Amino acid sequence: MPTLKSLRRWPLLLPLALLAGCNTVLMNPSGDIANQQGRLIVVSTVLMLIIIIPVIALTLFFAWRYRQSNKEADYSPDWDHSTQLELAIWAAPLLIIIALGAITWISTHTLDPYRPLSRLDAERPVPAEAKPLVVEVVALDWKWLFIYPEQGFATVNEMAAPLDRPITFKITASSVMNSFFIPALAGQIYAMPGMETKLHAVINKPGEFEGFSANYSGAGFSGMRFKFHGLSNTDFDQWVQKVKSGKDGELTREQYKKLEAPSEREPVRHYAAVAPDLYDAILNLCVDRNKMCMKEMMAIDADGGLGKPGAFNIATRKAWQADTLTNSPTRKYVTAMCTTEE
Repeated sequence: MPTLKSLRRWPLLLPLALLAGCNTVLMNPSGDIANQQGRLIVVSTVLMLIIIIPVIALTLFFAWRYRQSNKEADYSPDWDHSTQLELAIWAAPLLIIIALGAITWISTHTLDPYRPLSRLDAERPVPAEAKPLVVEVVALDWKWLFIYPEQGFATVNEMAAPLDRPITFKITASSVMNSFFIPALAGQIYAMPGMETKLHAVINKPGEFEGFSANYSGAGFSGMRFKFHGLSNTDFDQWVQKVKSGKDGELTREQYKKLEAPSEREPVRHYAAVAPDLYDAILNLCVDRNKMCMKEMMAIDADGGLGKPGAFNIATRKAWQADTLTNSPTRKYVTAMCTTEE
């Protein structure tokens, strides 16, 4: 019956109907870095399909051609080698692997997140006078803190950037490892306590985009999301003024300690001012002024270390340069180790 046959076709269209409502951000990004990464996915997939599609097609063909009921199929039990077939089987995958390796090597260096941008998009290089917008990002439990050092304010779970202006993200975390990800802008990059990672990107289209954590970090992970706004220069200036007129006051070290406490689904906050040394203190794990900063510890280690001997067992000396017989800068070293009896 024609009606019954047409009804049988509807289930085949159901997956397409479900996919029609999907927003494929990765394949339709608004930032040049994400756009290049999306093209890399497409090119890699097409290259792999060059092998996969013929293999699947030949598998189906062999199953049909040499089915038991096909008495006309040639039966050659003693066949075991064909030079032409061996060349085709090995040469095609080898060429695909070489192509994928070359593309991966080039894209790995071109899209290095630590590498400053060289272009705004495929047709426009970065102007020589362009000054990147610096945004300091801190992954908290379970919210995002954005510090704008140039503008002198901070926000929670919301950030913005002007169109066609390079953005330099400096990223760290307060406790556990996390992952900073805005699919429309660029690929994800990890945020780790006591360590700074970087990401360079640019937004080319206006709009409101989703940002979130791509690394599980505990109970509030699912709500660890924020909004990223791509704005024109005029709209960005208005957004800056809006944040500076925020009622949350100044984000001091003391206020940060309260903000740092684990909380879920925090509302957007605008801090009109921020302590100028706050990000450096977060990065060096010394927001508490009673703690020594990591950079200070590393400076002591570079000078020979203090450790158990303490300051009383530290001496200074000048090392002589063998070639010029001139004194090098003063260095510190440990002269003795105290025993428990002493």
